[in-house]
Amino acid sequence: MKNTRSVSEFNTELKLKGFNVFQIESDSNATRIYSRKDFYKICLTTGESKIHYSDRSFNHKGTVLFFGNPHIPYSWETISTTYTGYTCLFSEAFLATSYRSESLQQSPLFKLDGTPVLKISEEQRLFLNTIFKKMIEEQKTDYSLKDDLIRNYINLLIHEALKLEPSQNLHQPVNALTRLANVFIELLERQFPIEGMAQPLKMRTAKDFAEALSVHVNYLNKAVREVTGHSTTTHINNRIANEAKALLLHTDWNVSDIAYALGFDYPSYFNNFFKKATQTNPGAFRAAHS
Repeated sequence: MKNTRSVSEFNTELKLKGFNVFQIESDSNATRIYSRKDFYKICLTTGESKIHYSDRSFNHKGTVLFFGNPHIPYSWETISTTYTGYTCLFSEAFLATSYRSESLQQSPLFKLDGTPVLKISEEQRLFLNTIFKKMIEEQKTDYSLKDDLIRNYINLLIHEALKLEPSQNLHQPVNALTRLANVFIELLERQFPIEGMAQPLKMRTAKDFAEALSVHVNYLNKAVREVTGHSTTTHINNRIANEAKALLLHTDWNVSDIAYALGFDYPSYFNNFFKKATQTNPGAFRAAHS
């Protein structure tokens, strides 16, 4: 289904509702018109593609059910010209009221070392199609409890998937350190640009990223240094400093607001960080470039 709305309009609506369900018809770009850092994804697709998820890759032809976690980097290479199916996007907050058994990040479908891709038979595809169609129909109604109903459909998809056998085609790349370093860089970049103060930066240390990637911080540090020649902390600090410069130059936020948006508890901490990184303070930097 061709989507004539802009990416901005789509993301704004998605953030307001906390979910969106839509059909994919021939246009595989429809799977990419949202901000992956904010939303979980369940995608039922038929076609040929290659999925890279954290440090694993999956090549497939036919129908698969995919579970995407916004905290784990992944990418999707569409190979076939015809690619159809359904996509459901939702925030953790939207599903939180009903998904009580465990957090989404600990679910075997969404966790780093879990099973995000499942092969689907034709019989299973027809059944899952029905669930997606019901969600699409329901989100168009004015039913006062439609959010609860859609949550139930999402949970049904999750439970149906948990009953399926995981795909065996996921594999470790030859150089795991290189893949981990690349995953870290992608996850770091995904936090930027900062779009507003409502969502301050959450991962600011090597430990934060190691926990998000479910690896020991020493292993992450080793991978990043061996592959890039620089420490994990250096990459993080350089990226935060560059974002701080951009916010100082291109927004009218005061220094306290910028400090908060970048995850600093106090403006004085941000001032010290910025001066160490640039040899000047935020106010002087802004004034010099205004």
